[in-house]
Amino acid sequence: MKRLLFAALSAGLVTQGIAAQSTRESIQGVWRVVEATITGPGARTIAFAERPNMTIITARHYSRVEVQADGPRPILADVAKASADELRAVWGPFVSEAGTYEVTPGSVITMRPIASKNPAVMGPGVFITYSYKLDGDTLSLTQQRNQNGPFANPFTLKLMRVD
Repeated sequence: MKRLLFAALSAGLVTQGIAAQSTRESIQGVWRVVEATITGPGARTIAFAERPNMTIITARHYSRVEVQADGPRPILADVAKASADELRAVWGPFVSEAGTYEVTPGSVITMRPIASKNPAVMGPGVFITYSYKLDGDTLSLTQQRNQNGPFANPFTLKLMRVD
């Protein structure tokens, strides 16, 4: 009886270990953008150390939120009385998007937004493809194309696994 219980527990631990390992070898998880590299005119690398953000990738869906501001956003005393410039300063740098994705051979991810703060990136036929590289707990995504064609100056995002 003790051997059977030990064997069952051992099998359970091995199975959990394999499941945890396969998750680590997958893009599925919770990620944080730590760096963005922009190409073309004004090329630069931006560290995201102080920029709050999170990307969640499940088996078929993704969701991401980011604050793309160089510093803290102002806090509005009264939203109903805020000027257009004050509203833009608070909500302009905030990005939010969720949708579905698929991975195809050649390390390409195609994302199809369903909901977004920016309505221009939602709708039938809208997509964006990225090439990706997974190296341990680091995921690099480089823009390839969208429904309008290839990107002339693609950017690359470097994400670190949070969970």
